[in-house]
Amino acid sequence: MLVRECAFGRTRETRRRIVEGAAEEIRERGAAGATLDGIRARTATSKSQIFHYFPGGKEELLLAVAVREADRVLEDQEPHLSDLRTWSAWRDWRDAVLRRYEQQGVNCPLGVLITELGRTTPAAQQLTGQLISTWQAALREGILAMQEAGEIDRRLDADRTAAALVAVVQGGVTILMATGGIAHLEAALDTTLSLLRTGAQDRQ
Repeated sequence: MLVRECAFGRTRETRRRIVEGAAEEIRERGAAGATLDGIRARTATSKSQIFHYFPGGKEELLLAVAVREADRVLEDQEPHLSDLRTWSAWRDWRDAVLRRYEQQGVNCPLGVLITELGRTTPAAQQLTGQLISTWQAALREGILAMQEAGEIDRRLDADRTAAALVAVVQGGVTILMATGGIAHLEAALDTTLSLLRTGAQDRQ
């Protein structure tokens, strides 16, 4: 039993190493410039190992990297995203979002990967939809908690407000990728959070 668990652990570690190495290769060379040979050299794996874990070849590996990058979008917002129960927590979340995209700059690995896979393909649409849905759900829970505490206007639809917040971030990120400047993302977040806070205060 222990031998089997160790073997499973090594298998999982090898797959993780390939995905992480492919992500690094894509950040440096772009999805089009990343090759299986380059990924193999970076991860110290053989071509047979890569095709063992990703029998569909480069396209399947790119999808695995895209899934990992989508997870990172949410991980980089933690622990704040899961505990948006005070304005201080919302401020920390705002800072985490700005920090993530400022460090990312104009290069968005996830966006590049989705484009490479084809934005209208079922796999890309499912991945994007799942990311947005999970992100929106976490923000909705935070808004509901703040409404319960009387900190956000109860008349607001929590789900639509959460959807608007995701759109605010993504709109700001799009401008960041086009201009290299984070000012619009910062302004959009600050203005939206200020309006949410002011709306509840005006009712008191």
